[in-house]
Amino acid sequence: MKKPELLIPASSLEVLKTAVIFGADAVYIGGEAYGLRAKAKNFSMEDMKEGIEFAHAHNVRVFVTANILAHNEDLEGVEQYFKELKELKPDALIIADPGVFTIARKICPEIEAHISTQANNTNYLTYNFWHEQGATRVVAARELSLAEIKELRGKIPEELEIEAFIHGAMCISYSGRCLLSNYFTGRDANKGACTHPCRWKYAVVEEQRPGEYLPVYENERGTYIFNSKDLCMIEHIPEIIDAGINSLKVEGRMKTALYVATVARTYRKAIDDYLESEEKYRANMEWYKAEIGKCTYRQFTTGFFFGKPDENTQIYDSNTYMTEYTYLGIVGEKNSQNQYMIEQRNKFSVGEKIEVMKPDGTNVEVTVRSITDEEGNPMESAPHPKQKLWIDLGVEMEQYDILRRHEQG
Repeated sequence: MKKPELLIPASSLEVLKTAVIFGADAVYIGGEAYGLRAKAKNFSMEDMKEGIEFAHAHNVRVFVTANILAHNEDLEGVEQYFKELKELKPDALIIADPGVFTIARKICPEIEAHISTQANNTNYLTYNFWHEQGATRVVAARELSLAEIKELRGKIPEELEIEAFIHGAMCISYSGRCLLSNYFTGRDANKGACTHPCRWKYAVVEEQRPGEYLPVYENERGTYIFNSKDLCMIEHIPEIIDAGINSLKVEGRMKTALYVATVARTYRKAIDDYLESEEKYRANMEWYKAEIGKCTYRQFTTGFFFGKPDENTQIYDSNTYMTEYTYLGIVGEKNSQNQYMIEQRNKFSVGEKIEVMKPDGTNVEVTVRSITDEEGNPMESAPHPKQKLWIDLGVEMEQYDILRRHEQG
């Protein structure tokens, strides 16, 4: 049984390093242009260079997204961008647009070309078409079932890889081809500027009563009628591998390091356990489900993998984010006073109980014994995110361990 790749998103250099340490086989990132997450922090060329070097030093591959649907005015910039990427040597470019693909094959043919889910890849002839053009991997449209993917696998060359999303946010529109953002705000989702209006709260207006908004309450927070559940396939690793999927992709290039670490670590263990024995995988299922629920998420669904949803598995639902744990920071260097440097992400105080999350799957509950600012001044609490602090938790830690706090209730 061939081991599938675990492909994890990264919004920044810090998150890339977290993904690598917490179990990714490959990481996908976006530059400052031509990807579909313009609101993500994204990577400068300097950060991209450092990230690729860090990943390669840990035998992890890096893919760069360039999956906008390009207009004429984009093409000259895309060409210059690919000339710059050529020098950084990423392992692949993720592309949706045939024009952008043509430029990539001309400028950097030595870099693999992967065809984005944004290209709506729903049948084996489409896969074979892209293979004939020189693509080495095609990302399955999210609307495909596992049965369709398995059939497709048998009708494409063995060397052509299939990548599929197995965890993260779903989209209201067919493989991300959405016009809502452009309609409401003038920001084009297909050029990376989506404002996510499908996540907004809506009310009903009756035609003869303009300006009179009729709320439809499904819970105390209101109605989110376009809001999709999140995909989660942690309970279906055997079926995913059996379908012939080569790369298991997690959505989330705008997520925090806590999210990335939690999802990467959990799927890493689930995949490895299953490849060791199905019995071990089944025995650890409650741990996987408990851990995957410790990052921000909506209700979970298996999407289209087992056929079209019915009333019991509806993808689009009036649901909002659930958050059980708060991200506090990533562990950095250690000083001579046994304190560790962190860049704080949320407020915490001396005396609080927090948790150290380790890449090997263990979680260690600790008490914050002291907090000191960069100048050495003691602090009772750290109220301002993005501060660099020295903290003493009374335990030995490693660089890139994640700190988080459980939120009661």
